[in-house]
Amino acid sequence: MGLWIYLDGKFVNEKQAKISVFDHGLLYGDGVFEGLRTYSGKIFRLDEHIERLYKSAKAILLEIPVSKEEMAQIIKKTIKKNKLKDSYVRVVVTRGKGDLGLDPRKCPQPSVFVIASKIKLYPEEYYQKGLSVVTIATRRNLTESLNPAIKSLNYLNNILAKIEATNAGAMEGLFLNNDGYVAECTGENIFIISGNFLYTPPISAGALDGITRDTVLQIGKTVGLSVSEKLLTRYDLYNADECFLTGTAAEIIPVTLIDGRIIGSGKSGSLTCKIREEFHKIVLEEGVPIY
Repeated sequence: MGLWIYLDGKFVNEKQAKISVFDHGLLYGDGVFEGLRTYSGKIFRLDEHIERLYKSAKAILLEIPVSKEEMAQIIKKTIKKNKLKDSYVRVVVTRGKGDLGLDPRKCPQPSVFVIASKIKLYPEEYYQKGLSVVTIATRRNLTESLNPAIKSLNYLNNILAKIEATNAGAMEGLFLNNDGYVAECTGENIFIISGNFLYTPPISAGALDGITRDTVLQIGKTVGLSVSEKLLTRYDLYNADECFLTGTAAEIIPVTLIDGRIIGSGKSGSLTCKIREEFHKIVLEEGVPIY
């Protein structure tokens, strides 16, 4: 039967889930999205994800045609319709159907669709042995050009970075901003542990204000680390005791090789493992029940 997709007010089978070739989300990447996770029938950080979706939409003058409360119910219904307990949910709002011009005013009705399915970015073995990361030549979007805080459908900056990393034989690519400071990876935030300090780049460096990132900042304090947002260079990363990435899909995954430099012991560090354990406790304790 396939998946049931919420599309503009109704549920349709994935084979019938279609948008117009004139939709500006397709033509120009004009739209916004969010990715959420469910664990054992609970949605993690539902309100925070919805809030970020609406902030992204406001930043590009896109009016989402349903309220935040309605959006929460749509997400829950989509998960229930597909009878899922552990899933990845993608919420997308496009500018809608228009003409071949750029003017968003020619798109009178935005389109909303929600997909609830499975996702597995990395094989399980990498959560033990860690990822290899390379610095890529493509720089993170300038805040003044296309603010990385906006989770827009225009993801070419990230895709180009992913292509570079893949061509270099690495699992992930490291973005630097235009000033040469570490921003984030192609789809995840980055953290390092040095001694008793947990560091991550500030949002102003070009990092996304990640939901998992925020959770890890809280966890860091509870496990006794001194937590700080700090401008980081590759030198800081190379000499870190531990390094890991965070994201909704990836969760928390260690990094053990950056630009050919072995990080720490060359395997997932003890504090990274501890933070990951605490994260898995939190998603079950604080998730919003679906059923």
